Amino acid sequence: MSNLPKESEFELFYEAYSEECALSITTVLERVIQFRVVWENDKGEWQATRSCRVQHNSVLGVYKGGLRLHESVLKLLEFEQIFKNALTGLNIGAGKSGSNFSPYGKRDAERHIDVDIDVPAGDIGFSAREGGYFFGKRKKRQNEAWAWGVTDYGTWYFVEHMMTHSECDGTPFKGKKVAISGSGQVAQFAALKVIELGDTVLSLGESKGALISRDKASWQKEWIEVVVAIKSNRDELSKLGNKGGKFQWHSSVAQPWKLLKIDDNEVDGSDANEMPARGCRYVGEGDNTPCNLQVINIFEHSRIDKRRQRCWYGPGKEGNAGGVAVSGLEMTRNSARLQVTRDEVNAKLQDIMKAVFDVCAKEGAAHPTVY
Repeated sequence: MSNLPKESEFELFYEAYSEECALSITTVLERVIQFRVVWENDKGEWQATRSCRVQHNSVLGVYKGGLRLHESVLKLLEFEQIFKNALTGLNIGAGKSGSNFSPYGKRDAERHIDVDIDVPAGDIGFSAREGGYFFGKRKKRQNEAWAWGVTDYGTWYFVEHMMTHSECDGTPFKGKKVAISGSGQVAQFAALKVIELGDTVLSLGESKGALISRDKASWQKEWIEVVVAIKSNRDELSKLGNKGGKFQWHSSVAQPWKLLKIDDNEVDGSDANEMPARGCRYVGEGDNTPCNLQVINIFEHSRIDKRRQRCWYGPGKEGNAGGVAVSGLEMTRNSARLQVTRDEVNAKLQDIMKAVFDVCAKEGAAHPTVY
């Protein structure tokens, strides 16, 4: 790895995968486009922003991956993108973009990005709004994937199959309570899907804290829609308020159990030991690496050891494959000039996530690994 830039998070995952000889090639990216963006802020001051697009692997097809306006790991993200894209069964390669520019608190050349070359997707700080700014008149067309409203159901569909496989009673969601640690796009759609299925959302959260439901009926569709508006305006979740005692805000809270994660390495070893003890039975990642190898081992040991309270773990690569799949379906639709309804996309996504789960369950049973 001497020819690769240092990034501790990436090297940790590389060591876990390094027994496969193909990874010595896969870890070397194909191309990086790095550039400077100069812009003027509201005070009339000129700023310079560092930006890049990492085009990592095009073996399966055009590069595909999120554009993240956030100071966080990038090398690990585009490496993980290879595998989540491959899981969809679609012909999509892997790429990732990053910039140290943050859109929070701000108002509204060359052809390296194109439908047949490299297709960016949403990520932290980069939603339909920023996509519109980037692509100008193509804004409406680029926003259509978000308008379908199913982009981020993939994580929850994967958890659904995990529950069905575990409980084997045909009613995986009956009586379930769901704690969601995020409040961005993935968390919003997951919450809407949980509510649609008649179960209980206990919380939404962000880096500054969590908004906890004080009764079973608190988190309903109308409040999730308010959260969507709040986050679209780059405001904090606490702006929702307690709504007459329905919610309680906890600043910088360490949630006792979690379903979806928003940040890298969000869960530590003490969390992982405590969560099953408190009744958490399923953990589904909605980001790339909220759980490190220590945490994954704890969850896996709890699942394997029948003497303990079991906690099933769904990795982010598998869950996030749903978002990639919907974007891939959009690319197919645009290329073939097809008219596709939301229900058709949702049905295709469910089929894809079932296939993803079946592959994971089969390979996991054939090659059980606890580090």
